[in-house]
Amino acid sequence: MKQETAIEKAYNLAQEAYRLIGVDTDRAIQRMKHVVLSLPCWHGGDSSNLDPAASGASNIDGSPGNCYGKTPGILDLQRDFEFVLGLIPGRHRISLHSIYGDFNGVPVERNEIKPEHFEGWIQWANQMKIGLDFNSTCFGHVNAASGFTLSDRDPAIRRYWIEHVKACRQIAAEIGRKTKKPCLHNLWIPDGSRELPVDRLTMRMLLKESLDEIYSVRYSPKLMKDSVESKLFGIGSEAMTVGSHEFYLAYAIQNRLIICLDNGQFHTSGQVGDKISALLPFTEGLLLNLTRGIRSGSDEAVSMNDEITLIAQEVVRSGALNLINLSLDFFNSGINRTGELVVKARAVQKAFLLALLEPTDELRQLEIEKKLFERLALLEELKSMPFGAVWDYYCLMMGTPPGQQYITEVLNYVKEVLQKR
Repeated sequence: MKQETAIEKAYNLAQEAYRLIGVDTDRAIQRMKHVVLSLPCWHGGDSSNLDPAASGASNIDGSPGNCYGKTPGILDLQRDFEFVLGLIPGRHRISLHSIYGDFNGVPVERNEIKPEHFEGWIQWANQMKIGLDFNSTCFGHVNAASGFTLSDRDPAIRRYWIEHVKACRQIAAEIGRKTKKPCLHNLWIPDGSRELPVDRLTMRMLLKESLDEIYSVRYSPKLMKDSVESKLFGIGSEAMTVGSHEFYLAYAIQNRLIICLDNGQFHTSGQVGDKISALLPFTEGLLLNLTRGIRSGSDEAVSMNDEITLIAQEVVRSGALNLINLSLDFFNSGINRTGELVVKARAVQKAFLLALLEPTDELRQLEIEKKLFERLALLEELKSMPFGAVWDYYCLMMGTPPGQQYITEVLNYVKEVLQKR
């Protein structure tokens, strides 16, 4: 029996099983088109090898290991992305840091970067028929050596980074204009203190002043969207981060920005999934940076664990797919880089497909009628439904490898491309 026939046969059986509990598997597959992931460019390797202006004054990506496959240039990175996108069902996006521009080996100060430095990326994205997102890069530079950027007490340092973020937002708007897909610009800064500070308020007021100037210029949402990202702590900011969750949450709501939730940056006993419905009534939308937090403030490769499953369920149950931006973030460079990115993306997609295969209306009605036993029982029975057969069929329909087939393709790419770099 051919594999395609076996997958279709298994899907037909799964389709009937889901139909009996009121779930339309074909509709769930169609809705997967709205689950769009933004894949990080920094997954390709240490950003410093593409940034001729990097000073080495602070860590670039902080990722452990040095597995083969680090990209030596933009064309190689684009080739890697083309390979990865061929293994991930659906049409997705690429998230760029500002230091991944085409600078032709010439140092360009970050407050002087321009849209022309990303023209190659724009043309490539249009050829691939995908969108691009953008990130300011407020690290790995002599002006970030103190551990402070937009909240630095030195006005010259603050001015440098204000101009940098302004330039990045202009680039994001130009990307949106030329790709005809809104570009999301995300802002994260490393600002914080290793020791307990006495005057936290001054630092946060300085950050607010910087942000007020940056966001005083508004762009059409058809061109670009703005998000701000907090961090629990980082190397050199173990005691306090200026841009805490509370700071950015208040600022985003007050200024109608998107708030970014990185699930690796909260206490491990907390649930980022629970925060989604708490924030949706008050925000312009959410950016979910999906990682795997092993300890508070840590990021590892995403797996389809309980936390990611809950996040997907809450997005789907809230009917918020159109309000949520999904991105992948940190990585372990001790693992095959392209392979890990494929695993992470497919893990997130599986979680969302599983959520879309819930009989949400029935579960909600049981909850309204206080039939808690029935709700609990149905939720448990869903765990043994033939979800894997639907996933394999979805991959088959999208022209991507079902099951474990992608592993062989990744290993072949390693042998034919990555190990030769």
